[in-house]
Amino acid sequence: MPHPKNISGPHIRKIRQALGLQQIELAVALSMDYGLKLEQSDISEIERQVRSVKDFELEAIAQVLDIDPVLLLRGS
Repeated sequence: MPHPKNISGPHIRKIRQALGLQQIELAVALSMDYGLKLEQSDISEIERQVRSVKDFELEAIAQVLDIDPVLLLRGS
């Protein structure tokens, strides 16, 4: 089995779902608040560990989810 492209994806999914956000809502917030052009499909690929996540994307995702980015790397 190939190595995942990121380790934060499952943590992002868990927190996003706990907040009641859909992937598209996260994508829209990232676009509006941070100018990041991530589609819903990009969020899906990040969460499924298919796509890597850049450091600035992780920071923005953490801000939208209102969580420390380190927790997205390590889990809660």
